Amino acid sequence: MNRTISPDDLKQLLYLRKNVLVLDVRRKSDYQTDSQKISGAAWLDPDKLAQWSTALPLDRDIVVYCARGGSVSNSVVDQLQAKGVKARYIEGGFEAWKSSGGETASK
Repeated sequence: MNRTISPDDLKQLLYLRKNVLVLDVRRKSDYQTDSQKISGAAWLDPDKLAQWSTALPLDRDIVVYCARGGSVSNSVVDQLQAKGVKARYIEGGFEAWKSSGGETASK
């Protein structure tokens, strides 16, 4: 499975109402200093991944994002894929999502 998804490909999946679960895994400090998130995304603390990862469905595509699509997203995807979760991250993170005109919502 691919490790990444482009913002435009994710927009298409969401538009088609595919069974995609979007998770915001920005570090707590990044999440708290930003008033926006991807519409419909749930924030989960990446530092507590071991606690919440076991509750994720194995039959759904999961897309995670951090601030810029770097080390946090990579680490989370590595750990989720190791548990059998179909996880990818947004190339360029939340910044790329906003730059591409992706829909955001106030937290």
